[in-house]
Amino acid sequence: MANQARVVSIQDNINRVTRSIQYPRKPDGKPVYTSELFGENVFHLQQIAKALPKPAYASFLKQMRGRQALDKGTADAIAHAVRIWAMDRGATHFTHWFQPQTGSTAEKHDAFLSLKSSFSANGEEVTAIDAFSGSQLLQAEPDASSFPSGGMRTTFEARGYTVWDTTSPMFIQE
Repeated sequence: MANQARVVSIQDNINRVTRSIQYPRKPDGKPVYTSELFGENVFHLQQIAKALPKPAYASFLKQMRGRQALDKGTADAIAHAVRIWAMDRGATHFTHWFQPQTGSTAEKHDAFLSLKSSFSANGEEVTAIDAFSGSQLLQAEPDASSFPSGGMRTTFEARGYTVWDTTSPMFIQE
């Protein structure tokens, strides 16, 4: 059975449609140099410095150097800045990548769009809100154990937590 799965996997790879990549070009038709594109989709330290108030940026630098924990206020400021940056580039969703104890990698997907529901004399009103909070950068459970759909185990048995590694910059994957 395992051998058959390997054969199917190889066949799937052989039959996969080749990806076509359109490289950016300058107005004169010449290709843009890779060095001009490098880091374009990375929310790097220079962008964080421009986007954050000076006290929040100073707090973030201390956290990066291991001198303090990332506080909620700084995390909220970073989350707001990165949401604006990402949405300006067309991003609609974000992902936490993590390594569970199984030795593989996993992802938890979420959207910047949230819906707020309220009731009035006219009935239910639903409002769309663009949101990304600092709490989503701070410690959270990765295995969906307390999501409405449930998970593999109860919340107190969760095997780990996700947290943003601030030494690894956020980026957009196209």
